[in-house]
Amino acid sequence: MNQQEQIAYDLLKIGAVQLDTDKGFTWASGIQSPIYCDNRVTLSYPAIRKHIIQAMKEYIEMYYPDVQCIAGTATAGIPHAALLAEALNLPMIYIRNKPKDHGRCSQIEGTFLPGTKMIVIDDLISTGGSVLNAVKVAQNEGANVCAVFSIFSYQLPKATENFAKAGIPYHSMTNYQALIQIAAKEHYIEEKDLSFLEEWRKEQQ
Repeated sequence: MNQQEQIAYDLLKIGAVQLDTDKGFTWASGIQSPIYCDNRVTLSYPAIRKHIIQAMKEYIEMYYPDVQCIAGTATAGIPHAALLAEALNLPMIYIRNKPKDHGRCSQIEGTFLPGTKMIVIDDLISTGGSVLNAVKVAQNEGANVCAVFSIFSYQLPKATENFAKAGIPYHSMTNYQALIQIAAKEHYIEEKDLSFLEEWRKEQQ
């Protein structure tokens, strides 16, 4: 297996990703989906979370060697951002989905200087809406956001469109196509389910 396939297999093995082509799942957005992903499950598996962080670290060191800060989205992106910041020996912040209603009413926890080159971490990408809101918050405070990283991407056309509009590249350590192929190969689903799963993704405009 290559790295994308191995991470996809690991997510399936620990139940972080579940597939159900019959009943399906309802996302918080209301989308009816045959797949549900909760990458917070990876935190309970040291070897798997270490592999994911190592994959991100190597990619960042190769393509974004001058990054100065790692940001996590609240709440799912925070633990992986912390692990990655530690691995890279970089400062870390996290970004709330809305300002606090007390104290300084801040939306960003942690500090950075204007112009700081930053990578934002989320656990997964569906349409990209929530993480791009976090990117905008960081940019409004002067951050130079270089890219968004995630563990998994559903590869929805809307995400490609939204990131292109924002002018922000994004990178996922594994993705929907890799996952469903591994799921079929390892008998998590039947071969006949592949075409259904592929069509579902294409239909999400």
